[in-house]
Amino acid sequence: MRQGSHSPIGVFDSGVGGLTVLKALMSRLPHESTVYLGDTARVPYGTKSGEVVTRYSLKNAEFLLERGIKLLVVACNTASAVALPALEAALPVPVVGVILPGARAALARTQGGGVGIIGTPGTIRSGAYQRALESADPRVRAKARACPLFVPLAEEGWTTGDVPLLVARDYLAEFTRDGVDTLVLGCTHYPLLKGVIAEVVGPHVALVDSAEATADAVAALLSERDGLAPASRGTPEHAYYVTDVPERFMEVGARFLGRPITAAEQVDLTF
Repeated sequence: MRQGSHSPIGVFDSGVGGLTVLKALMSRLPHESTVYLGDTARVPYGTKSGEVVTRYSLKNAEFLLERGIKLLVVACNTASAVALPALEAALPVPVVGVILPGARAALARTQGGGVGIIGTPGTIRSGAYQRALESADPRVRAKARACPLFVPLAEEGWTTGDVPLLVARDYLAEFTRDGVDTLVLGCTHYPLLKGVIAEVVGPHVALVDSAEATADAVAALLSERDGLAPASRGTPEHAYYVTDVPERFMEVGARFLGRPITAAEQVDLTF
């Protein structure tokens, strides 16, 4: 590791969704300190070109490197789909995206090879999950569907009740047939809707949370490189930065993280 084991893990996303990945990291690696950057001034990334997303991602990574991170987690499916090679080439620390861990977890879970993927239009359009699955096992039958309304539902707290259930039934009807036995939640917002999604697809379809799979991948990588923070280090520190006013991030983010965010600093990532 270029940095010491006491150094923090860096995490970035275009907004609040990546906090589900941070939550999984905190649960899986409770002794690790973290630095989270939400690029809230430029959200969403899914509607932007690959060139622009890559430029934003490199700037985000530069900011986090200045804070001494030992590993970077790209907690954004769009950035993972298009910017990961550029980040891996440019950074002196390991980089972990959310797509490959999610795809590997799906391959480990599927019994019959029928894997569904749900995500934002940008992620589904990129075909990144489909390529990751089919390159690892050509026998996999990948079926993908964009579910754009899930993001505002999650951010507004509409995660239970009739409204999200009706939306989920419309989006997910095709996954209740066609031999799909595993469904990848290919957007970091979607774990908040896991209960509704599970109700619609039924118990015969296993749900793969890419946030949890990513946390497992980070834990394995740090362990391999002797980069885990020691349990004796004391209370870990968690810092939050955003590129727009922080109040909305702190309010919505608390639901995603499952704990209050007491402070977030606004920063200017000028190009």
